[in-house]
Amino acid sequence: MIVKSTSDYAALKEELIAYAHEIGIQKIGFTTADPFLFLKERLLEAGALDLFTGFEHPVIEERVYPELIFKEPQSIIAIALAYPSKLKEAPVSKKGARRGVFARASWGIDYHTVLREKLALLETFLIERLPDVRMKSMVDTGELSDVAVAERAGIGWRGKNTLLITPEYGSWVYLGEMITNIPFEPDTPASDLCGSCNQCVKACPTGSLLGEGKMNPKICLSYLTQTKDFLDEKYREVLHNRLYGCDTCQVVCPYNRGHDFHFHEEMEPDPELVRPELKPLLHISNRAFKEQFGDMAGSWRGKKPIQRNAIIILARYKDKTAVPDLIDCLQNDPRPVIRGTAGWALRKIGGRDAEEAVERALQTEQDVQVLQELTAIPN
Repeated sequence: MIVKSTSDYAALKEELIAYAHEIGIQKIGFTTADPFLFLKERLLEAGALDLFTGFEHPVIEERVYPELIFKEPQSIIAIALAYPSKLKEAPVSKKGARRGVFARASWGIDYHTVLREKLALLETFLIERLPDVRMKSMVDTGELSDVAVAERAGIGWRGKNTLLITPEYGSWVYLGEMITNIPFEPDTPASDLCGSCNQCVKACPTGSLLGEGKMNPKICLSYLTQTKDFLDEKYREVLHNRLYGCDTCQVVCPYNRGHDFHFHEEMEPDPELVRPELKPLLHISNRAFKEQFGDMAGSWRGKKPIQRNAIIILARYKDKTAVPDLIDCLQNDPRPVIRGTAGWALRKIGGRDAEEAVERALQTEQDVQVLQELTAIPN
């Protein structure tokens, strides 16, 4: 079609919506390219309180003003893909073969890949109809806030857990967006339907949710499981069985209750990968880790955080069958974080072999932080 008028743009919008549903996009919405001034206030406050993790785009102005990252933007298209929340056959964690869990956002193929493919199809669709169209797509790691864009585009509202909640799919959705020079008519932002519900705030294991859609991401388990340094002991116990991420604030949300969507084959989880046995993870090679977990979003930080978390989980279970593996980590792993966490785990599990291994390590270990772990009294 040749677009010449406002009515033509309206028709193109309807065609694009229909095509989006045809290619498996659950929700699509449109908003203006106006500045996200409400977001600016929130970001400035977070910066003043030192609440940035380092995972965010570092330039606040670029997160607020679309014109700083795209010449003469006219509108922004937001999309949402629903993902599964339940395993059809979940492996059982049992004595001697304890398992950890990856958060649902890491199930299946890395969602960044899936969303980028959908956005690329939308780009092709628009180019075929408007050869001079300009677009910029982004997913998660781009300058714009996925939640802020989707909220203003009417896809859902920002919940008290800071995630986007949709009426149809709850918060079990991945988000992406596209800035364009096409002046699409904006949709109406969704109403906030959280009301007086505070379940996510109350359920947060670390107290990172502060209410009113605010949080301290630095103590969110989703962030902490991705860090590579020693994990503060006060967070080790509440780690429970989490290897990567945390779903607690989503599981307790009433809008997620009973929801489990299996629209995308590439998002289907391999139960053995998303709930893997812990002991084999302690000695997995880089190559084997990439082969087994490399397609998952939860692998992006490498094996080190996963191994550290696996050690902590084994300690929480006081799994004595893991003692030989933990002793090997303490004696032979070149990484202080793994040696130190293994030593702490051995002290927590206890027993003659574990205690003797720690005593031997105290005679040879040179790293100050590892020595602190070896001498600290576990809770």
